[in-house]
Amino acid sequence: MEVVKRVHVVPLGYEFDRILEPIRDQRADLVYLLEDEGASHGDTADDRREEHSDGHVERNATATAEYHEALYEELESVVPDVRTWECDLTDVYAVLGDVTTIAAKHAEDQVYVNVSGAGTIPAIGATIACMDVSTDAHAYYVDPSTYAHDGTTEPSSFGVDEIEGIPTYPIESPTRDQVAIMEFLTDPDAWEGYHDDRTTPPKKKDLIEYAREQDLSFMADRRAPDERAGEDKGAFRILDTHVLEPLAEDGYVTIESVGRRRVVELTERGENAYRAFRHKLGDGTNYVG
Repeated sequence: MEVVKRVHVVPLGYEFDRILEPIRDQRADLVYLLEDEGASHGDTADDRREEHSDGHVERNATATAEYHEALYEELESVVPDVRTWECDLTDVYAVLGDVTTIAAKHAEDQVYVNVSGAGTIPAIGATIACMDVSTDAHAYYVDPSTYAHDGTTEPSSFGVDEIEGIPTYPIESPTRDQVAIMEFLTDPDAWEGYHDDRTTPPKKKDLIEYAREQDLSFMADRRAPDERAGEDKGAFRILDTHVLEPLAEDGYVTIESVGRRRVVELTERGENAYRAFRHKLGDGTNYVG
């Protein structure tokens, strides 16, 4: 029987104790450090910062800090498996997508997400990821004993006062079929063979043909009609009910009449949602070591 692992996911910011101590206390088996993409390429520290009423400062992204090497060494001394995962910590949707991707890879394990390791933007993305009903991950926040430094040469805080579970409110993420349709809408190159005019959005009919070709589940039981049968109006109803109406309600797509055609276009919000949930289409990974 496969052993259930305790997996911790932590955005890597200007913290030390707030990252290390919960992992040590809960005896994690596997840790993913979400490292800012700029940090692995030697970029300088991000200047965006948030100053709190008590005077301490949080950055929303990190470059490599002097004490990160010591943090890695401490983690490797207490955790059997420590992995680095590249992530844009300045982008809520990138953090959301990477946390849900990791959680999906460990669906049979216990996944815990530290939302206090790297400032506000990663905290928001990580918390929302834990609200997704398809992601059985648990968010927690670490209160430090003291706030001390700005984080570049020494951590922003020291000690751990309390580790608190964060209450989350379930939200529904797009289904795999809905994400597949959003992926199709993002890529005009994929329209070839379904939709000949790359300057205009695809029609509903194009989406139905694509769904049949890709064996998407909502079209699994509907064969393409022969020429004498005309359009399959039932397929349009199924497309609307299972895919387009939910996506339109969430603001992910728009559906407009252009002449006699009904065309579908992905919104900016839909593009962000696709980035956040595209892991449902495969095993994408940013694991770097």
